Amino acid sequence: MQSGEEIVAELMRLAAVTAPKSMGQDYLEVKVCTREEMSRVAAEMLAIGKEKKTPNWDRDSKGIEKSGGLVLIGLMPHKGVGLNCGACGFKTCAEFDRAGAETDFKGPNCMLRLMDLGIALGSATKTAQLHNVDNRIMYRAGVAARRLGLMKSNAVFGIPLSVSSKNIYFDR
Repeated sequence: MQSGEEIVAELMRLAAVTAPKSMGQDYLEVKVCTREEMSRVAAEMLAIGKEKKTPNWDRDSKGIEKSGGLVLIGLMPHKGVGLNCGACGFKTCAEFDRAGAETDFKGPNCMLRLMDLGIALGSATKTAQLHNVDNRIMYRAGVAARRLGLMKSNAVFGIPLSVSSKNIYFDR
């Protein structure tokens, strides 16, 4: 029998996959993690925190460990949409297509594709909320998942899930 978090994680996956996309083109990658993958993400978050010597990686790692589910949503590699809008920092989409950099995430990324990612994240978290499952969008979980190769996306965010009498992602 599936847990409530597992059922809601699958519903979140569906919400993200069916969220509206710019020009009707899908560059999103969505994954529901196994318990083993969640443990790997939490351990990688600890390692990144030590490596970067920055706070809160350990705090968020503990949040992942206490969670009953984890959904990853990312933006796959893509070209510019051809609008030459400049929101990415380049004058033309052709310049954008030739550029590249990589740190926690890989870029540049088209602003319209990033909006698609944001809409999918909102659709997924709304779905969890409708089912009274506590959740939080986590940058750090996405960075760890990307470094582990769990996703092929340029940018990844994690959404851990918890069912308890108190939301574990606040008052941290």
